[in-house]
Amino acid sequence: MKQVRTYIRDSLQGIYAPGEISALTRIICRDLLNVDEVSLYLDKDINLSDTMQRILDDTMNRLRRYEPIQYICGSTEFLGRSFRVTPAVLIPRPETEELVERILKENPPAGRLLDVGTGSGCIAVSLAAQWPQTEVYAWDISTEALRVAAENATRQQANVSFSLQDVFDPAVASPASLDILVSNPPYIAESEKSGMEPNVLGWEPSQALFVPDTDPLRFYRRIAEIGRSLLVAGGKVYVEINRAYGKETACLFESFGYHSIRILPDLSGNDRIVTAIWK
Repeated sequence: MKQVRTYIRDSLQGIYAPGEISALTRIICRDLLNVDEVSLYLDKDINLSDTMQRILDDTMNRLRRYEPIQYICGSTEFLGRSFRVTPAVLIPRPETEELVERILKENPPAGRLLDVGTGSGCIAVSLAAQWPQTEVYAWDISTEALRVAAENATRQQANVSFSLQDVFDPAVASPASLDILVSNPPYIAESEKSGMEPNVLGWEPSQALFVPDTDPLRFYRRIAEIGRSLLVAGGKVYVEINRAYGKETACLFESFGYHSIRILPDLSGNDRIVTAIWK
């Protein structure tokens, strides 16, 4: 292992921080080179085949171009489940795990649930897997994202109805009688790009990340609007938000007639989730 660790460290030094290199080394050895946990723990010497060496060389080249390791591996973990990810979808974040965990903790299994902007399907598939009797629907504007999400549903044996749907289409009319409407929509303002990492800016889908500075709450406004016709009385909205717009997002839902609105922090203490109840 020492040889492999040294090769990875020397290849990535100056590009990634030491702690990041250590984490990447573990992922590469475990998920790409198929080194078992015991060998990793004991730091056993391993001999790489020509094929494995080519995989390692290719991985170093891709990491030096800031390609996320999740895309290189083709999968990532979300709430203990393995989800396929490609550059067509966002890489699921821990904050989104918190969103799903909160829904599961605060509600009995819903009758009907809709995930707007499903991406990899991590929200919809996780909820459907936990609540097999729930009718789970998921929308996205990207055909390729829906392919990835459908594959993840199959992987997890979760029943989700996926639809190609633009949330801003005025013809949106179904599914009605929803108990829960959930979304992790684009919420990063264009002006925030300068502070972002190159592995995000250069690789993850921009249409799933960014909103114009002139209208940073555009998705929440539309979600609040369609929720009035899709949610049952007492139906709930759960949305992940930009930490800079917690109060503004809460006020927006209040202006649409929702009540019992909460702004909830993530594990880092940042405003990250807004919940609201219709009627």
